[in-house]
Amino acid sequence: MLIAIGSDPNAHGLKDAVAEYLVELGHEVHDFGANDPLYPKTAIAVAQSVANGEVDRGVVMCGTGIGVSISANKVPGAHCALLTDAYQAERAQLSNNANMVAFGAQVTGVESVKRLLRDYLSVSYLENDRSAPKLAVLHEYDVGRPTRS
Repeated sequence: MLIAIGSDPNAHGLKDAVAEYLVELGHEVHDFGANDPLYPKTAIAVAQSVANGEVDRGVVMCGTGIGVSISANKVPGAHCALLTDAYQAERAQLSNNANMVAFGAQVTGVESVKRLLRDYLSVSYLENDRSAPKLAVLHEYDVGRPTRS
């Protein structure tokens, strides 16, 4: 799987650890860097690569994860979940078909992020899940994307 990652300078160390871990898991990484202190720029760039189908998934990071998740979700076709626990990691994909996840370097440790990423990447969305009607409503707001049922 090709996974895009990016962060602000606050999460540079976490981003590097995540990139290394994803490679260990057998994924290819497209690193958008960690130099821009204006995290929306990096989060939006990662989200655009996901929404355009250039990569399979995206991972964005800042101090809390909140700012990058809000920024990524501004991009039509990008669906970013802020993860803080194992149940959210599974449900982000199983129930919500999230194609991106966000983490906060100042609130979630590296080993916890690795575990959450492993849990998130180990499951796939179920097309006929009970959440499908809910997602169809959300997808109606994505510009240029068909409604899913």
